[in-house]
Amino acid sequence: MFITLLAHAEVVVISGVYQGKDVYVKNPTTSSGVGYCIFEVLVNNQITSDEVNSSAFAIDLGAWGLKLGDAVEVVLRCKEKCDVKIINPEVIYPNSTFEITGMQVNTTGVLNWTTKAESAMLPFIIEQFKWNRWIKVGETMGQGKSDSNEYSFQASLHSGSNTFRVYQIDHKGQRTSQEVKVDNPASAVTINKTTISNSLDFSAETDYEIYSEYGSLVKAGRGQKVDTTKFFKGKYYVSFDNKGGQIIEKK
Repeated sequence: MFITLLAHAEVVVISGVYQGKDVYVKNPTTSSGVGYCIFEVLVNNQITSDEVNSSAFAIDLGAWGLKLGDAVEVVLRCKEKCDVKIINPEVIYPNSTFEITGMQVNTTGVLNWTTKAESAMLPFIIEQFKWNRWIKVGETMGQGKSDSNEYSFQASLHSGSNTFRVYQIDHKGQRTSQEVKVDNPASAVTINKTTISNSLDFSAETDYEIYSEYGSLVKAGRGQKVDTTKFFKGKYYVSFDNKGGQIIEKK
């Protein structure tokens, strides 16, 4: 969540980043009907001079010399527990605005990308396409600078063609980069024996996922040997290297 809202309390707190707009507040009367609930407003721990003695008022964030993307916290102090309403909290939600200026992945699996026009520090999620779907393989915090930002991530390559992308999520949804690809000439990984007892052995180290015949994820990780002593007897489906759903059987 990009906002903390403690309603029905003596203090209401909203936090986010400055986006160049004011915050509007609906200010109810007290339970006695005399006066309004909110009596003081703070922006980043500083008391504002905003007029709060009305049923609705604006908090002028621009008066504090904030730059776009700066962190902002607004505290509303109330005389009692009351239904204070933030009319437009989305104006301080962090927005994903990044533009990719360069993106590539090399043959050792190092993914590099550069951006501009970031306006908030939001995490970048790194995904790799394998086993017929996009899989999260990493995460790194965005720098949030409007000029140039540089990022690097060490990924694990499977044999054959590897495809990557990055994305951020804000209150509007997912903002995704273009895809980049690299070929890995390494030999394809294989399963040594499809009928197993105490272990599942691959021909080389690989990422893997093992599902029961009913579709439940049993085990996932990376390695060349998987301990299967606690597996129940029956069929399993293994995704590994660039292959998905190979059948093995535990005896």
